[in-house]
Amino acid sequence: MAEYMESLQHLSEQFGRLEGVGRKTAMRLAYSVLDMTMEEAQAFADAILTAKEKIHLCPVCQNLTDRELCAVCRDEARDPSIVCVVEDPRTVMAMEKVREYRGTYHVLHGLISPMSGVTPDQIKLKELLARIGEDERIKEIIVATNADIEGEATAMYISRLISPLGIKVTRLAYGIPVGADLEYADEVTLYRALAGRRDVGDGSSSDASL
Repeated sequence: MAEYMESLQHLSEQFGRLEGVGRKTAMRLAYSVLDMTMEEAQAFADAILTAKEKIHLCPVCQNLTDRELCAVCRDEARDPSIVCVVEDPRTVMAMEKVREYRGTYHVLHGLISPMSGVTPDQIKLKELLARIGEDERIKEIIVATNADIEGEATAMYISRLISPLGIKVTRLAYGIPVGADLEYADEVTLYRALAGRRDVGDGSSSDASL
């Protein structure tokens, strides 16, 4: 029987806490760390601690940033009248590949999911409402959540919440398969989905400029 090493097991367990990392992958990553020099291991540990210390939520859009505001909110060339609402920061990265989109974002950090016990007050909806109340320039909210049960439920909730405020609420249109994750969609598919977005609650398309 192979010798049991408590410190190696502990390291593997820490990697196993990461999203999408299984037991075998976690152990493989732990062994990779052991293959590092002490200097490389120290740099690896420092990078984790530095990122954790410096990266925070942008106070405007709730995206991740290591500056006072994120890059999009700092960009005065962006159109502040259009806000694209996404589930997480990874979707922002995917959307930014569509270089024609010049609006702004709002990151929810989750989706409404009664089955998983995630309620509206557990995601960044209060911050979105506060932002709309403070910024009269906002004219359209694009709900860019995944085309699954949680994504659709969140889109409808946002529509019911915001439509009475006189703000147009649209949803990504064709090109995004049901059940697909937006962060894996290619640029052309995302562009078509943005260009053909529709009002939430009906079948009409929006011809607003990106």
